[in-house]
Amino acid sequence: MAEPIRIGTRDSALALWQAEAVQQALEALGHRTELVPVKSEGDLKLDKPLYALGITGVFTKVLDIALLEGKIDIAVHSMKDVPTQLAVGLEALAVLPRASTLDVLVHKGDRLNKPQRTIATSSLRRKAQWLAKYPNDIVVDIRGNVPTRLQKLQDSDWDGAIFAQAGLERLGLAPEFVEPLTWMLPAPAQGAVVVVGRQDQRQIAQTLRQISDADTERCTWVERQFLRTLEGGCTAPIGALAQIEGDQLLFKGCVHALDGSQLYEVTEAFSQTDRYDMGCKAATELLAQGADDLIAQIKRQMRQTTQE
Repeated sequence: MAEPIRIGTRDSALALWQAEAVQQALEALGHRTELVPVKSEGDLKLDKPLYALGITGVFTKVLDIALLEGKIDIAVHSMKDVPTQLAVGLEALAVLPRASTLDVLVHKGDRLNKPQRTIATSSLRRKAQWLAKYPNDIVVDIRGNVPTRLQKLQDSDWDGAIFAQAGLERLGLAPEFVEPLTWMLPAPAQGAVVVVGRQDQRQIAQTLRQISDADTERCTWVERQFLRTLEGGCTAPIGALAQIEGDQLLFKGCVHALDGSQLYEVTEAFSQTDRYDMGCKAATELLAQGADDLIAQIKRQMRQTTQE
């Protein structure tokens, strides 16, 4: 009997949901599987905001090492957490059909009707976009998995907190007051689940191709290419969304100053027959507008923050 495919995952409720979705898809194809949960550095260091940890791939590093050491066969990640440059020897093997890309505000009802609200988020992107729209508000940091953050909001005097709609839906959580933030541009690859494996595992790679969604794979590739060309890590305030409509791929990307005071954005409509350099083209246009100076400024501010 063939050995089971060992599926590495973080041990949070959402990460386990994602890994179990991959497990169910593989077992439906007749493969035996085994879940191997591990804790990441991002899960262990809950006393610091993500951007202050000073590294990219904070949620993926431990699983990368487990893959390269042969302790697991594949790793399942929320794709927005994965660095655009994978570790040498690793590759993306499958991207599952995408869930909602929306961010949502979980709030406390009529408490939003105030001249100044306190909003919680661990994301610099969400913070920058919120402050760009509501510059009088106060944005505070919040860490922990989805249920923990919901409880922190409930126990605090904050007025709201920003979550990914996909995470709430996957966990079956339905807070009483939720407002979709249709104006907020998501993180590149938000709502997508990716399976990563070693490049020398050709048989596993062929198996994983059977559960990959071509449209999601194409859109997230463009978004992550945009991010990589701008040289922004997952902590940078960069948003991107690619959507396929008919024979076109519609793309919108942006980068904000950390305090929301500056914005560069680009909107493009590409033909589906274009090569996979669409994200690079959009990013180059943004840089030509002057976004390169803003990104350099953000990097200096981030270095200062991690050194303090």
